[in-house]
Amino acid sequence: MTKNSGHTAKHRLGLLPLIILAIAAGIGAGYILPQWLARVFMTFNAIFSQFLGFTIPLLIIAFVASAIADIGRSAGKMLVVTALLAYIATFSAGMGAYLTCSWCFPKLISATAYVGAESAGGDIAPYFTIEMPPVTGVMSALILAFIIGLGTARLTNTASPLRGLLNDFRDIILMVINRAIIPLLPIYIFGIFLNMTMVGEVGTILTTFIKVIAVIFALHVLQLIIQFAVAALFARRPISHNPFKLLWGMMPAYFTALGTQSSAATIPVTLEQTVKNGVSSQVAGFVIPLCATIHMSGSTLKIVACALALMITQGMDYNIGQFAGFIAMLGISIIAAPGVPGGAIMASLGILSSMLGFSQADNALMIALYISMDSFGTACNVTGDGALAIIVDRIFPTRTTVNQG
Repeated sequence: MTKNSGHTAKHRLGLLPLIILAIAAGIGAGYILPQWLARVFMTFNAIFSQFLGFTIPLLIIAFVASAIADIGRSAGKMLVVTALLAYIATFSAGMGAYLTCSWCFPKLISATAYVGAESAGGDIAPYFTIEMPPVTGVMSALILAFIIGLGTARLTNTASPLRGLLNDFRDIILMVINRAIIPLLPIYIFGIFLNMTMVGEVGTILTTFIKVIAVIFALHVLQLIIQFAVAALFARRPISHNPFKLLWGMMPAYFTALGTQSSAATIPVTLEQTVKNGVSSQVAGFVIPLCATIHMSGSTLKIVACALALMITQGMDYNIGQFAGFIAMLGISIIAAPGVPGGAIMASLGILSSMLGFSQADNALMIALYISMDSFGTACNVTGDGALAIIVDRIFPTRTTVNQG
C-alpha cells in the first residue's frame, strides 16, 4: 500500500475499496446514463488506455533494470541459490495454476459473447482519442532492461552516474504510477463496467469473477501446503518436519500481509516468524528481505488463472507451450514490482498483450480481477518466503556469514 497519507482521500481509502466502488457504480450507471454521457467516459478510457500502453515499456525498463542491478551487485552463493529457488517456486506456481485451471475452468466457465476490444469500442464509441505509441515494444524493453541491469551491476563504483540515472528513472516512473495511473484507475474501471452493462455483458463477467476468485483462493492454500511440504523435506534440526506446523507458524505473517497488502511492510513479521520456525537469524535476515522482492508465487498464480479464465470466456486458443513461455517471462517482469497496490499486474500488462494477445479492455478486466484479490496474493508470497528460507538454511550452515560484497 502507498504509505503517503498526505494526499487525497483516495489514497487513505485504498485502491481495493475504490475498485469495488467503481465496479458497482459502473454497473449502476450503465442502467441510467444516456449514451452521449457514456461516450464521455469512453473517451477518457480511450485516452487513458493509450497512456497506459505508452507507460508499460518504460515501467519494465525502470524496475527490471534497477532490480537486476541491485541484486547483481550483491555477492555470494546464498544470493544465487535464493534467487534460483525463488524463480523456480514462482514458475512452478504458475505452471501448477495453468494445469489445474485448464482442467477445471472449462467445466466452470463457458465461452460467451464477450469479445473484449470489440465490445469496448463497438456500441459505445469514444468521441475522440489521442494516439500515444510506446517508445519501444514490450520484448525490446525487457531485453534492454536486462542489458542495462547486468551492465550496471558489473560497474564496481556504486556511485556511478549510470546507477544514479537508473535509480532516478525508476523514481520518476514510480511517481507517474502513484500520482497519475493509480488515482485514475478507478475511473477507467468504472468506464469498463459501464460499457459492459450497457452492451449486456456484465452478468456473465461477474459470474466468471466469482468462480475464478473461489478457484484461486483454493489454489493459494494448496500452493502453500506444497511449498511447506517440500521445505519440511529439507528441514534440518531443530526445524520441525511437520509442514502444517511450519505453515501454522507463518500465519501471523499471512494475516499481516492480508491487512497491509505489502510484502515490504510485512518483512518484520515474516522475519520474526521464520526465525521462530527454526531458521537461523543470519539466513532469515538475508532471505526474507530478498524474497519480498523476487518471490512472486501467489501473484503469478493469480495472473495465470485470471488470464486463462478470460481467454476461455472469449473462446481464445491457448496451449501449454504458450503459457510456459508466458510464465517464464512473467517471473522476470514482475520482480521488484512497484511498491503500489497491484504492482505485479501493472508490470505484467505488456506481456499479457504481446504474448497472449490481450486487448486494453482485457487488461482492464485483469486489473479489476487481480486487485480484488490483491491481499491474498501478497499473503501467499510472504508466507512462502518462510518455506524458501527453510530450504536455504539447510543448504548453508547456521553460522554462515552473509556476504553482500
